[in-house]
Amino acid sequence: MVQAAIYGCEGLTLADAEKRFFAAADPWGFILFARNIDTPAQVSALCSDLRMTVGRDAPILVDQEGGRVARFRPPHWRAYPPARRYGELFAKDKAAGLEACRLGAFLIGAELRDMGLDVDCIPLADVPVPGAHDVIGDRAYGEEPDVVTALARAAATGVEDAGVLPVLKHIPGHGRAGVDSHEDLPVVDAPLDELRATDFKPFVSLADLPLGMTAHVVYTAIDGDRPATTSPDAIRLIRDELGFDGLLMTDDLSMKALGGSMEGRVRESIDAGCDLVLHCNGHMDEMEAVAGVTSALSAAAGLRSESALSRRKTPSDESIQAVLERWVELVGASA
Repeated sequence: MVQAAIYGCEGLTLADAEKRFFAAADPWGFILFARNIDTPAQVSALCSDLRMTVGRDAPILVDQEGGRVARFRPPHWRAYPPARRYGELFAKDKAAGLEACRLGAFLIGAELRDMGLDVDCIPLADVPVPGAHDVIGDRAYGEEPDVVTALARAAATGVEDAGVLPVLKHIPGHGRAGVDSHEDLPVVDAPLDELRATDFKPFVSLADLPLGMTAHVVYTAIDGDRPATTSPDAIRLIRDELGFDGLLMTDDLSMKALGGSMEGRVRESIDAGCDLVLHCNGHMDEMEAVAGVTSALSAAAGLRSESALSRRKTPSDESIQAVLERWVELVGASA
């Protein structure tokens, strides 16, 4: 049975211990980070080796947003601007902003697909507010829900047109967080009506996307004790009020926002209603702890997984060179 987990690995190639672990654990998928990336040929070989360990076409993810969150960088890959660049262009010319955003995401997706990756953790649909921590900052398309919604939709369409699945993040919203959830647990005290009017709006409009990622953020109006990732109340809101019925994964369980043991983090996330747990750092002792308590995919999660993976498209026959030239023309105009 496929395990309800996504794992990272430690280096540019798989160690024998990792091969044995992945073969036994049979995770739903894998995720790559900068430590796993050297050249296109090396990445292609690593993707092939990861899939060989589980004997199937397991999804392979990456965070390739552009700007400061980019695992693939020059000289082998293009540099892409942060999402806010598209928001700036959108403010001057809505049509141009949407086109540039879609084309940029398409180019990212095409690069990933050529190397064997088939899931990109975009679009980020968080809505920052004044005074929030800059962990989101220019990673957000803008500071207005409608702007974020429109551009996030364009980005999702772009990567899907390239044959890569998007991941909607961070549900139900990380833009209001006052601290970086990689280092500490954000607590948001805004009333529910305010959250509905701003933070939640893009996620409602984008609820049809196939994959989603939770936020390690406490929303006291929903659950004063637990972050969304481990809160049954928050997951219920994501499903019932926001309407997200896709495959829902946690943000990285090794982030410092979460307390307690790794086993406890896994158990609480699955019990809350997350379909998959994401563990990124590649540390074998932690992955073994995750595997020790991660259940096989539930029937509901299995159906959502099938539905999500069925959304993978045959890449569009758009000319990469023509797309690149048009994208450069548009993005250059926004500088």
